[in-house]
Amino acid sequence: MKIFAGISLVVALLFCSWSALAQPANPAGHAPDHSAHGPAEAKPPAKAAGGSLLEIPFADAKGTSETLSLYKGQVMMVVNVASKCGYTPQYTELESLYEKYKDKGFIIVAFPSNDYGGQEPGTNEEIQMFCKGKYNVTFPVKGKMPTRNDDKSPLYRALTGPDSPFPGAIGWNFEKFIIDRQGNIVGRFKSKVKPSDAQVAEVIEKALGAPK
Repeated sequence: MKIFAGISLVVALLFCSWSALAQPANPAGHAPDHSAHGPAEAKPPAKAAGGSLLEIPFADAKGTSETLSLYKGQVMMVVNVASKCGYTPQYTELESLYEKYKDKGFIIVAFPSNDYGGQEPGTNEEIQMFCKGKYNVTFPVKGKMPTRNDDKSPLYRALTGPDSPFPGAIGWNFEKFIIDRQGNIVGRFKSKVKPSDAQVAEVIEKALGAPK
């Protein structure tokens, strides 16, 4: 019996060790998968099902209803953001990107979300103070909104739904969508792809160069 118990203990220890080694590495605050979705030409541009993406309402930081039509005719980057994420320093590169292209008709529209690791716990007022105070953000940061699961906002349902050219759930904070001047989704980049990445600039510049 003692021999049998000893063998069982050894087998259990070996199994636990194997299970621990088999778990994928996942740095704190980061989602497991951050690869880019691929080139903007992967699928034809598409608008929101049942109408224009630009007509879907959402709330600004003060609770006022708005739509992306406020920026109609501009190339947009829509990005879900958070203040306590490993990717939060991307605010610096986002602001640089905005400064680089804003005079050519480019705008960044940020949507805080607390859906990923609870990394945006603050109020809308606190988020505004954080963005401007720590990162000198000058592009619009809207009101907090859900971007995943059953309570996902209508805007993010359109951005990630089956009729989008880049469908699929948001993986983590700081995923980026590029929308052209006509309101078509023409690019999507995962969190790991920095705003300064050449592939991001390529999609933006192509959209800026297209006829209005």
